[in-house]
Amino acid sequence: MDTPGAAPPRDEPELRRAMELLFYAYRDFTGEADALLARDGLGRAHHRVLYFVGAHPGLPVGELLDILKVTKQSLARVLGRLLREGYVRQETGAADRRQRRLFLTPRGAALETRIAAVQCARIQRACDAAGPDAARGFRRVLRQLIGPDDRPRVDRAME
Repeated sequence: MDTPGAAPPRDEPELRRAMELLFYAYRDFTGEADALLARDGLGRAHHRVLYFVGAHPGLPVGELLDILKVTKQSLARVLGRLLREGYVRQETGAADRRQRRLFLTPRGAALETRIAAVQCARIQRACDAAGPDAARGFRRVLRQLIGPDDRPRVDRAME
């Protein structure tokens, strides 16, 4: 049964073109961030941590692991460097002393803000060029690309 307002089914070549565009878009979206990160010898994994800690101050390490879907070892390497170099700080949880909550330092916030400004500008230009309803439609498509088990958590984080 068709969903009212849903796009008609697309053939595989059309979906493959969309996939290819997504690869190119991701390359260019991350490329500018990569250049800013490289100045400090950091990479995409560091950026993901900076982004989510900045977006959710006080984020527990366990939740960051769930968001990033990486191993503890992998996160420990990236987070350890960000802590040592003064981009992120951690505090013990008030209710649970075993919990570690993460916050950006002024240095981390400055870097995250520079990267976000460049990436927001790219998205704004793209949405402006694509038309007035582009941003809303783009968000709907991106949300549907997220696995159904993770969507409720993402929806809560977006509120």
